Amino acid sequence: MRSLGIGLVGCGVISDAYLGRAEQFPFINMIACSDINEAAAKEKADKYGLEAMTVDALLADDRIDIVLNLTTPQYHVDVNLAALNAGKHAYCEKPLGTSLAEAEKLLEATSRTGLRIGCAPDTFLGGAHQTARRIIDSGAIGDAVAGTGFMMVPGHERWHPNPDFYYQEGGGPLMDMGPYYITSMINMLGPVSSVYGTAKITRPTRTIGSGPREGETIAVDVATHISAILTFVNGASITLVTSFDVHKHDHSPIEIYGSNGSMVVADPNNFDGDILVSVGSGDWSKAEQTHLYGDGNYRVIGLADMAEAIVKDQSHRASLDLSLHVLEIMESILISADTGQAITLKHQCKQALPLQSTLPAGQLYN
Repeated sequence: MRSLGIGLVGCGVISDAYLGRAEQFPFINMIACSDINEAAAKEKADKYGLEAMTVDALLADDRIDIVLNLTTPQYHVDVNLAALNAGKHAYCEKPLGTSLAEAEKLLEATSRTGLRIGCAPDTFLGGAHQTARRIIDSGAIGDAVAGTGFMMVPGHERWHPNPDFYYQEGGGPLMDMGPYYITSMINMLGPVSSVYGTAKITRPTRTIGSGPREGETIAVDVATHISAILTFVNGASITLVTSFDVHKHDHSPIEIYGSNGSMVVADPNNFDGDILVSVGSGDWSKAEQTHLYGDGNYRVIGLADMAEAIVKDQSHRASLDLSLHVLEIMESILISADTGQAITLKHQCKQALPLQSTLPAGQLYN
């Protein structure tokens, strides 16, 4: 069995979620890490038995096959391009980029180099969401007709000590959490054909509620309450609301309404959670989880999926086409909110293959 060497760029908090479960997937071999903060890179290297390197050294290292790009969003495209130009595949955190025009550069680069890009979120590969996919595919609730998605919180300034980014260009509730919800919906229903959106800035400033900057006021430059209608290629119409302005609500994260029943889907920010199904007019019943990776945080599975797909010459699931489609959906919602017009999408993607429930742990393809 051939494993691919992984070099990590960006040793922030999220890196622990990747490094902590990497050994469970035999097609990836974590080799090195780097960060603009050399002390952070050394700390992760010591903790996980890696080599701390500069970014340039990592890109030049022949043992590295895939660059795991965990930098902040404004650097995603640049680091991905640097990896491709160094002859390496790249896998990055969400979103793919801060704008569609920027992210489209990656299409040309992958075509030119023949290399791959993957992108989070990969939570749709979790046991809960693959169970939901199986229910949809089985026809248990009939054809998807409509649905809802709600991600509504009071705002990250209540708990985050440095929440500035969430209220600057490229931030906001849609760009921050939308990828989880939209990717989950595409996993179940396929791609989106058009969107319509409304958006507003509810308050011009926010006050930091914790940490050394508690009480400091920051400016709000992006919409903080966004409502959208997503029309899917299969005809389903989903209402999506993302907000940093809601103190409390009682909506499920995602609900799908079919011609023969309904389904409540667990939080797409997680790999686990309950899936509830009602057939006809019957009561809700908890679906039996049929897939692995629904018992914790597997935020390395998208990278592992891409590595195994490269070795086995398959199409990886958390793909460039999928993440570009998701980014265009989000950007188009905001454009629609500004123009008052529905937006037809130009970038499409194929619905990712479902995981097989019979494969052993750590294996994602036959």
